[in-house]
Amino acid sequence: MDERIRVVIAKPGLDGHDRGAKIVARALRDAGMEVVYTGLHQTPEQIVETVIQEDADAVGLSVLSGAHMTLFARLAELMDERGIDDVVVFGGGIIPEEDIPELERLGVGRIFTPGATTTEIVDWVQQHVGAAAGA
Repeated sequence: MDERIRVVIAKPGLDGHDRGAKIVARALRDAGMEVVYTGLHQTPEQIVETVIQEDADAVGLSVLSGAHMTLFARLAELMDERGIDDVVVFGGGIIPEEDIPELERLGVGRIFTPGATTTEIVDWVQQHVGAAAGA
């Protein structure tokens, strides 16, 4: 790809812990991607607006609050309503293994659980954004 990958990293809901999201944002930026970090306490509606405004190729949600099923479902619903089908969705945080198949069914490409390395996340985003773009 000639153009830099554009990624929105978001912290939806009431969770106030953003260290992991900032680490991932920095790793993606260090790998040459353009990254927009939305900050804390974003609604799915705000996140989707940011994805549209920033013409993002991918969006990553960091969820530690336990509200991942609701937040990812609402994001998927809003993206579908807006006709956004070319943005790769991924996430991370404290998400039980048994919830991952349902999140994948909703269109989440990958969930990174504790222990995932930044290299693993960067590589995955590079591979999957390229694939989504037809590269």
